[in-house]
Amino acid sequence: MTARDILLPLALLALLAAGAIFGFFFAWVCSTMWGLDSTDPRVAIAAMQAMNASVRNPVFALAFFGTPVFLAAAASVAWAARTPRAALLFGLACALYLAGGLALTMMASVPMNEALAAVRIPADAAAARTIWVDYSADWQLWNIARTVVCAVVLLLVGAAFLTLRDSAPEHAAHG
Repeated sequence: MTARDILLPLALLALLAAGAIFGFFFAWVCSTMWGLDSTDPRVAIAAMQAMNASVRNPVFALAFFGTPVFLAAAASVAWAARTPRAALLFGLACALYLAGGLALTMMASVPMNEALAAVRIPADAAAARTIWVDYSADWQLWNIARTVVCAVVLLLVGAAFLTLRDSAPEHAAHG
């Protein structure tokens, strides 16, 4: 089995993981947070606390932590398969995800989520609204940033696939 034989399946795993994590962050941008913002802030706080606790699961972990592993592996195998443009694109996607997806989450979103988890939900709606509005605005800003980064990661993986198609042996033979 050659590097080229395992490159496509590995690249597909990288694509699937990058798409999954982009989709996860994107859903928060265009539905989840808007829904929470439109409800009673006491409900929003409780719901966000529950969602943040539930996201620590193997399915999410595979997409969140697996994405850079699949991207790095695809970059390495692409390099070994002598497809340097694909290797570069997978490598760039990996570096970008590590900085703007994984690290940004760990440095911004996780501390905010942990602080919200420690909040005792006030009975007073006005006090809860202050807590929620402060949390939601900042959290959404950082989530939009990591969503944009993950969109670029996904585009880079797509571009890597195009270079693989362009460098396929049968394409070169017929070209």
